Amino acid sequence: MTTNVLIVGGSGGIGWAMCRQLAQLPEIQVFATYRSTLPRGSEDYERISWFQLDVMEQAHYPMLVERLSEVVHLDWLINCVGALSINERMPEKSLKSVDSEQFIDAIRINTLPTLLLAQHFQPFLRKAHSPLFATISARVGSITDNGLGGWYSYRCSKAALNMALKNISIEWGRLMPRSCTVALHPGTTDTSLSKPFQARVPEHKLFSTDKTARLLIKVLQSLDRSNNGQFLAYDGSLIEW
Repeated sequence: MTTNVLIVGGSGGIGWAMCRQLAQLPEIQVFATYRSTLPRGSEDYERISWFQLDVMEQAHYPMLVERLSEVVHLDWLINCVGALSINERMPEKSLKSVDSEQFIDAIRINTLPTLLLAQHFQPFLRKAHSPLFATISARVGSITDNGLGGWYSYRCSKAALNMALKNISIEWGRLMPRSCTVALHPGTTDTSLSKPFQARVPEHKLFSTDKTARLLIKVLQSLDRSNNGQFLAYDGSLIEW
């Protein structure tokens, strides 16, 4: 039986790597979204179907639902969209740098899309035997783990994302008892998001997108309903909220 997987943000660094690796596994059909441009080499993968989606535009979600209407169900839905530098502004180092527009945009990019995806694609996931819903979060969104401070917009938007996922896991745990909803920390990955901050990252802790994708897929394949509502790192370890 074919496993249907929707990767939101499939044209980004981690998303594209996950698309490529999943498309090479047997019995998996990948559906992926891109914002404006398809990734280089996308035409080489017959088992990836592409759809345009700007997660900042609420009207795009029902349009995507309509375009996927022929898909009977989704087994996995993975949201890989996220931004650290908002409107080309670096993360805030102190309170004096906090800007309301930057803060709201961080919420709109890092938090709200997960809620809208859950809202619009619940009927697709509800038809699956063991539906899986995951979003790429970040360890810096953990309140317990925060020992450095700073990065107000990013930290707050990821903490809010984590709360949204926890809420979804509780509601869907009742509605879809076999479902699993999780937040995932990918580690520091060599993408445009982390590029300005890589100088202080030890070489062995900076992952290629292929390595991150491989690790995250391994975690996803290991999940069952007992993991519902957890915040997990790329190695499967549990992160405190």
